Amino acid sequence: MEFIDYYKVLELDKSATKSDIKKAYRKLARKYHPDLNPNNKEAQKKFQQINEAHEVLIDPEKRKKYDRYGKDWQHAEEFEKARSQQQYQRQYSGGGFGGQSAGGFGGAGGFGGAEFEQGDFSEFFESMFGGASRGSRRTTRFRGQDFNAELHLKLSDVYRSQKQTLTVNGKNIRLTIPAGVENGQTIKIKGYGGEGVQGGPNGDLFITFAITNDTSFKREGKDLYQEVELDMYTAALGGSVTIDTFDGKAKLTVKPETQNGTTVKLKGKGFPVYKKEGQFGDLYLTYKIKIPTHLSAREKELLQELQKLRKHGA
Repeated sequence: MEFIDYYKVLELDKSATKSDIKKAYRKLARKYHPDLNPNNKEAQKKFQQINEAHEVLIDPEKRKKYDRYGKDWQHAEEFEKARSQQQYQRQYSGGGFGGQSAGGFGGAGGFGGAEFEQGDFSEFFESMFGGASRGSRRTTRFRGQDFNAELHLKLSDVYRSQKQTLTVNGKNIRLTIPAGVENGQTIKIKGYGGEGVQGGPNGDLFITFAITNDTSFKREGKDLYQEVELDMYTAALGGSVTIDTFDGKAKLTVKPETQNGTTVKLKGKGFPVYKKEGQFGDLYLTYKIKIPTHLSAREKELLQELQKLRKHGA
């Protein structure tokens, strides 16, 4: 019987902690699981050895016995069982075994008539679990793989909540996208990842939003920012200007002598707050004074007169 080094199977050394053993087992069991390696006998054998190594090393008492007996563990274990049986028989039947010699234990050099067959599971594992059949051992369940997807949208698309149907791994998923979702934001849809293995739960689907700005607004969270051109005359004398917002046009009153770079706030005219129905950020408008070009002779004359007036304080 070939000796199986359980530490080597799990790619660990003897100083490994219980946490190390769990992590190594999960990683390797997923890698070599038969459902993920169909028709691969080597992977199946490796998977069985991984399960066996985990069952022994994760249990402090079993691990202690394994560490104690080393490569001779199988004989030491059976010898102890046989010795206990011999002591019991001597105590209650005068030292005999029903006419059999003390060295026979059932004949043919066996131990109590037991037979051990070469297989993928080591003899030590069989002895620790009472020779239970493979079908009777606990089945390890594995959570399905998580899926990741990227959904491309325009900024104007996420101003209002909308429904979309996505196809992921051959499945159609009806998804409600809340208004106000942000670029780079990731949401989780539970149970829409890969199928679980051996009855384990499904993985999850993670969707990351990639939002392209198709508007003249700059977005920062729930607030919007925009520059508004203002002609020199309206800025100086006051008046009104009509601007675009996400939900239509708005008419603003411009105060006389408005300076270049002045910012005004339109409360509630920003972007929807994510998952807070009816709540909106604000819209900030910054005035950029536009100097007229291609002046006529009369316009230049009037501006020069205005300049003289300003100089003389008239």
